[in-house]
Amino acid sequence: MAGSSLGDREALELERLLHSLADRHRLRILNMLVRAGAPVCVCEFTAKLELPQQNISYHLKQLVAAGVIARQRRGRYSYYALVEGVLIQIAELVAQPGEVPA
Repeated sequence: MAGSSLGDREALELERLLHSLADRHRLRILNMLVRAGAPVCVCEFTAKLELPQQNISYHLKQLVAAGVIARQRRGRYSYYALVEGVLIQIAELVAQPGEVPA
């Protein structure tokens, strides 16, 4: 049986990241950001996900706190984008040493 390649620090980081994604609305937000390829206005999430603005803001705050997405203010509106390399970081934390994430 192979042992775990995750140390305590890596396991804690992965737990934090995966916990932030463990919600269907946050997964849909993440999917929208990946597909958009550019920052998305909070108002677009509200329209597409058909959720109240305060619910969207809560989910965005969770993703920002976990370091998955970044917020940028533009006048009255906030725009959100994936943190560069975050999906690769998650894949690398899960992968065994020597494996290259596809």
